[in-house]
Amino acid sequence: MLMADVTATPTMVTDKGLDRVIIGDSAKSFIDGAEGVLEYVGIEIDDLARNSTFEECCYLLWYDRLPTADELASYEKDIRSHYMLSDNIKQMLQQTPKDASPMHVVRTLVSALGMEDPECNDQSIEAEERKALRVLAKTPAIIAGFDRHRRGESLIDPDPNLNIATNFLLMLNGEMPGEQTARALDVCLILHADHGINASTFATMVAIGTQSDMYSAITAAIGTLRGPLHGGANERVMRMLQEIGSIDAVEGFVTGRLERKEKVPGFGHRVYKAYDPRAKYLKTFAETIADETGNHDLYEMSSTIEGIMEAAVGAKGIHPNVDFFSATSYYSMGLAIDLFTPVFALARNAGWAAHALERHEDNRLIRPRCNYTGPHGAPYVAIENR
Repeated sequence: MLMADVTATPTMVTDKGLDRVIIGDSAKSFIDGAEGVLEYVGIEIDDLARNSTFEECCYLLWYDRLPTADELASYEKDIRSHYMLSDNIKQMLQQTPKDASPMHVVRTLVSALGMEDPECNDQSIEAEERKALRVLAKTPAIIAGFDRHRRGESLIDPDPNLNIATNFLLMLNGEMPGEQTARALDVCLILHADHGINASTFATMVAIGTQSDMYSAITAAIGTLRGPLHGGANERVMRMLQEIGSIDAVEGFVTGRLERKEKVPGFGHRVYKAYDPRAKYLKTFAETIADETGNHDLYEMSSTIEGIMEAAVGAKGIHPNVDFFSATSYYSMGLAIDLFTPVFALARNAGWAAHALERHEDNRLIRPRCNYTGPHGAPYVAIENR
């Protein structure tokens, strides 16, 4: 078969979806789908969920090691110094149509951050780290600010004394969250911080591979995450729970889907054939946060669905993924359903930036090829003869 590029070699193969292609080396996260393992720089995700914080995981992913106490304090101080949105970004946010999709808003305003950064075109690794820090710090205010704007409520400025998770919930709901609620969100952010070379991370790497800037790379990633085949699964889980309505209707709903060979949102994963390691600890937090906020019925429905699915398809390697129990958690925290994916983006800022920074050390333009399946030597026909 003729190749699209005359320099293509016979050893090249077609791999639709690039499932079997290794594009390079990375020290950021390791996944073993068969065994249900996820590590950030060698540390198991369960250890991080139980003991770490989102900010510490960001440092780990960016610098390939855990920080000392002083380093973490300095890093957190740097993040918090960039919490506040500029008057220009606030004005843009408040002029956004209230019926806009939140992911479109996040993508647009993260891109806009680059317009007011005098270092935007500085390609040094130090400047790229500062850009990544600004995006990480300001995304929570963008998401929370838009939600308040569309509800007709005034924006709440971030509190530099609070961590990212607590600050986000404060800016979103206008009141301090409960301790368990804030910690649950912190754990959710840890679990979503990175996940190998997924679609949005690959988009980040493609952009950075052209020597573009961090804002462009993360904007590309947000646009990629927006696609329903990548982000958005937890939104579908929550809408399913609302459709079911009560614990009594769970069995009929799930068995009906299985009989019709329809997918049940939140189950199965492109990589994991064992239980998603991110879902194990999140399940515990989902119950805690549901109880703290009076949403135990949601957790009970979710747990019942899991039991039915495990009995029916667990032997086939179809288990709950991270999106299944995060849906209950996010809803219990007071997030509108269409904010679930933006919060995913908030967390994944850590991994996107980590891989972008890593690419700077060994950059190569990413330029795959394809098999050309069109004609050759086709004549040009004058328009009057067509």
